[in-house]
Amino acid sequence: MKVKTRFAPSPTGNLHIGSIRTALYSWLFSRHYNGKFVLRIEDTDIQRSETISINSILNGLKWLGLNWDEGPYFQSKRLGRYKEVINNMLKKGDAYICVCSSKILEETRIKQMMKGDKPRYPGTCRNLSFKNFHNNDYVIRFKNPLFGKISFKDEIRGEITFNNEELDDLIIQRSNGMPTYNFCVVIDDLDMNITHVIRGEDHINNTPRQINILKSLGAKIPIYAHLSMILDENGKKISKRKNAVNILDYYENGFLPEALLNYIIRLGWSYKNQEIFSILEMKKLFNLKSISKSSSIINTKKLLWLNKYYINHLPLQYISTLIKKHMNNQNMNSDTNLMSVVNLFRNRCYTLKEIIRSFYYFYEEFNFFDQIAVENYLTLENCRILEEFYKKIEKLSIWEHIEISRIINSLSEAMQIKVNIINMILRISITGNVHSPSISTIIYLMNKEKILFRIQKAINYIQNISTKN
Repeated sequence: MKVKTRFAPSPTGNLHIGSIRTALYSWLFSRHYNGKFVLRIEDTDIQRSETISINSILNGLKWLGLNWDEGPYFQSKRLGRYKEVINNMLKKGDAYICVCSSKILEETRIKQMMKGDKPRYPGTCRNLSFKNFHNNDYVIRFKNPLFGKISFKDEIRGEITFNNEELDDLIIQRSNGMPTYNFCVVIDDLDMNITHVIRGEDHINNTPRQINILKSLGAKIPIYAHLSMILDENGKKISKRKNAVNILDYYENGFLPEALLNYIIRLGWSYKNQEIFSILEMKKLFNLKSISKSSSIINTKKLLWLNKYYINHLPLQYISTLIKKHMNNQNMNSDTNLMSVVNLFRNRCYTLKEIIRSFYYFYEEFNFFDQIAVENYLTLENCRILEEFYKKIEKLSIWEHIEISRIINSLSEAMQIKVNIINMILRISITGNVHSPSISTIIYLMNKEKILFRIQKAINYIQNISTKN
């Protein structure tokens, strides 16, 4: 059997971590068996489907490298096929027209609930025949078997059984002529030869209905695997229209696709005690049997830890290329010594965004100094240190790290001031704040002209403040 899986999101909200886990597991399963992975957009809900959500789905999958072999297919482009099948089902007697009004259905539902019964369609129109029907206010229902049981083996949860008498005759075409999700998904899986359906546990109750439709069509039943929920950090279910973070926001915030995929695969799947997985390892090791039945909870600290790990262990050139792209998106100049600067900062930061924020002063001018630092270090008394440093740097002909360190040490000896004090004065003058890697390294990585400009800027600042006081 040639394995074929699918990811079939509806474009009605953000593509979030829960959706991506479904896509990732389906993608990995197909890749593990050298099968095919299909992307399908379930956009028959016209009122709630949004172009922005479709773009989020496509761009999010591309960013993460979850490439599809077929698609994207759009259900809205397959309406003719759905109606063809529905018409055939009407002719065979596997479906029927229902003219029950929403008012009558609501009254029936309330009565059933008052009796303690499960609300379900009572089959009022099931055996009626409507010929020469001119009223458009009707739906089409599937004629679900009245007796017997429907069982399927869930690859995660084992055998699951439903009584057919508990399943009502679901609507397969709305009164506006649009086919419903539970019907479209069946025809799509049938036409696209899907062998394995990996999806969330909220679809378990849909599965027996879908299997019954497939059986009525004489189709082969795919293998099902239903994933447990992912909860947010407060223990609440993730909702794509309420509390879900758009997967592309992780890109904007400086997360790596490798880190995010490594994090997501562990939300319900494990292999021994291993924490770090390359894409190749994921493809090789992934299987449905090792998926947990328990819900998973988002842990941002764990994701940040993984992101920092990948920032420090993936090739420097690759990380620098990603950072350059982010900087270009912010219209930041990223040409000068970028790889060296990234190498200096990457072990200090958890995200690409944090790295850029930490070294922005290499590429952008700052407009103010840390005020507490100013009071302690950028004083008139210390202005002479900056003036002497400026003179020595201006005369420096060989721009080497060792020469810069030598100048700082010689200033310390000549002026009888501790090296760490001089370093702090220079750090504030050159970076605008009190935290940075080795200031001699920063000076070396910046060009000479910029260092002289920053030192003069600090001198002017001190003198202006002194004049005002």
